[in-house]
Amino acid sequence: MSDTEMDEARKEHSPTLWRDDGWTARVIKNEDDDGWAVAMTLDGQAEPALVGPWTMGRDKKNPKPLDSAAFITLVKTANEVLRRHEQQLHATLHKSVRIDTDAGRLTVKLDIVPDEDEPYAMLSAHDAAGEVLAEIRVAPTYKLTVQRASEWASGGFGRQG
Repeated sequence: MSDTEMDEARKEHSPTLWRDDGWTARVIKNEDDDGWAVAMTLDGQAEPALVGPWTMGRDKKNPKPLDSAAFITLVKTANEVLRRHEQQLHATLHKSVRIDTDAGRLTVKLDIVPDEDEPYAMLSAHDAAGEVLAEIRVAPTYKLTVQRASEWASGGFGRQG
């Protein structure tokens, strides 16, 4: 079976389950009230990327059926949620400050490596051309500030960081 045939075989379009384009939309009973919710799960993921309220049907008892337009909107929204999560994670793991020194303007970066067994971070100093002037390993809890970066640079990029 070719990849295209496998993709077609995975597709499912029913009133409460819509599987297509690498995503699964599943209408579920909202545990918090009498309403309904929709969970959007990316293929290969155990947890949904997005769970949100879903509209009641005309009978005010059952959920409104999923359709192509709703699925497309849900996929766009779920992709946006994932993109924002990735941006937030990147911002948490990669920080930088700019400092002025006698040698010119430097960028000091802190890159956290969230290893499950031994997380650590790399503190590095870069000149205006982007060349690495110094790099040391620091604790993943290291707090990068302009003052600490300036002290590290003025101290000749010693171990204390």
